[in-house]
Amino acid sequence: MKIDILSLFPAMFEGVFGESILKKAGEKGAVTFNVTDFRQFSNNKHNSVDDYPYGGGAGMVLKPEPIFRAVHHLTEHTASKPRIILMCPQGERFTQKKAEELSKEEHLIFICGHYEGYDERIREHLITDEISIGDFVLTGGELGAMVVTDSVVRLLPEVLGNDESAVKDSFSSGMLEHPHYTRPAAYEGMMVPDILLSGNHAKIEEWRMKESLRRTYMRRPDLLDQIELSDQQRNWLKEFKNNIE
Repeated sequence: MKIDILSLFPAMFEGVFGESILKKAGEKGAVTFNVTDFRQFSNNKHNSVDDYPYGGGAGMVLKPEPIFRAVHHLTEHTASKPRIILMCPQGERFTQKKAEELSKEEHLIFICGHYEGYDERIREHLITDEISIGDFVLTGGELGAMVVTDSVVRLLPEVLGNDESAVKDSFSSGMLEHPHYTRPAAYEGMMVPDILLSGNHAKIEEWRMKESLRRTYMRRPDLLDQIELSDQQRNWLKEFKNNIE
């Protein structure tokens, strides 16, 4: 995968792309990162990329020319059609499902804005996706692009070392992940559940499924509206509700 970032502050990405899983993904050749300061595509001597909005109002708006030119520069020699993603609080709420969708692409381009907003022609005629990481406003799109990039890259084959890790993550199955325990089995009177020490893998898997459902019901019951539950899961759900009542 190739990931291009258009940002006015490229240095913000150095630590993120140079550490941990993203660094390892680059070293394995699973992904290449490129961060471009789109100020270099400005068409005036001051290299300005924003201007006052027509009709008046607070703040400055990002001009269309620098961003269009930057995207054209990044795509003029590519055969594949990239997904061009605008990071924006007005965009589609980012989910694990969206991360899985984007992880199948060959080329992603993220546009990170600043100031009051974007010239609307960027939305209407350039991008393929608008993404928001939550119902709040950040200073710019850089942090959002980092979040999306991290969640997408970790899904690429062999990036995590164990492909099952991503499959069993919270939200990948539609539910939150089950609890985890490790050594020691007893710590200051706090015990690991006996079932996990039993060696009975079928029972352990059943326990994990049940605890995943329990955690989802207790913390994110809204997720259950989007899942088709089995008869066993529906019985467990009744059990949880009866215990609470």
